[in-house]
Amino acid sequence: MEDHKIVQRNIALQREWYGEPLGDRVRRLVVAFDISQAFLAEVLGISAPMLSQVMSGRRAKIGNPVVLAKMIMLERKVLVPAVAAGDRKAMQEALEDVRDSRPTVGRDSIPVGAVADDQGVLVALRDIGEDEDLTEAAKLLDEDFPALADLLRRAARNGS
Repeated sequence: MEDHKIVQRNIALQREWYGEPLGDRVRRLVVAFDISQAFLAEVLGISAPMLSQVMSGRRAKIGNPVVLAKMIMLERKVLVPAVAAGDRKAMQEALEDVRDSRPTVGRDSIPVGAVADDQGVLVALRDIGEDEDLTEAAKLLDEDFPALADLLRRAARNGS
């Protein structure tokens, strides 16, 4: 199989397995945390060449489930208000927290249907509230209900 066809097949598999190409997800993290790809690889616990191969589609999957779990942890930490605001200290703490973590991946740690359910909730929230209202509601809930606040912020961002 030609290299180009292999890459296209691998990217299609990434869409199927991960919801989108891993290169897109990795690039968002690099931009959000203002770090190099090599540093992100170190945080995730994967070699820089391996991360590059996954991003480019030369490899279809991340073989180590802990690396994927760390990537998901980082994606969630982007939603922390201080990280989202670009607070350097908060960003560094988030990166260190993920790098030093030892997440476990098991049948009870991944919610079934969470992605589909999340999208439905986000759409419903956008239907009943304007982006500014959702953002203000998130501010009110931040201290006592951070997960709900993050969901409201995601709905506001996805609505614009």
